[in-house]
Amino acid sequence: MNIRRAIETDFDAIWPIFHEITAAGETYAYPPETTKEEAFRIWMSAPRETYVVEENGEILATYYIKTNQNGPGNHVCNCGYMVSSGARGRGLATAMCEHSQEIAMSLGYKAMQFNFVASSNEGAVRLWNKLGFETVGRLPGAFNHPVKGYVDALVMYKWLQT
Repeated sequence: MNIRRAIETDFDAIWPIFHEITAAGETYAYPPETTKEEAFRIWMSAPRETYVVEENGEILATYYIKTNQNGPGNHVCNCGYMVSSGARGRGLATAMCEHSQEIAMSLGYKAMQFNFVASSNEGAVRLWNKLGFETVGRLPGAFNHPVKGYVDALVMYKWLQT
């Protein structure tokens, strides 16, 4: 397994992962009908950097890192992570989160914040807690899960500098 910075042509392999996850509507607040062009802007153009996890030349997962807020809040970054359904349960989300924290510090960020974690995404919440993130906010009923209905969205935060 190798984590490397994404290049523009990687998006053809990222798109099926992005589309599968957003179409399901269970974890991200992107419209399920997000187009490939809009997805490219969201995942490749808007972030500061995007990374992929590949194995034997196949992209299995991806994440982005971007500044969460400009100005006085620009020392806090935000990340988004996606793992293809065929590669789940192999520790890729853990590896990406750990990698992203190293990248964040190398880029000068002092903290990482996840703005909108669906509370129903129990695996992610458990993993982020295990990796030292705290739930610092709860938005009651803010995420409309396609099966569970309105569930809370969590704001999770970790100070990276020791």
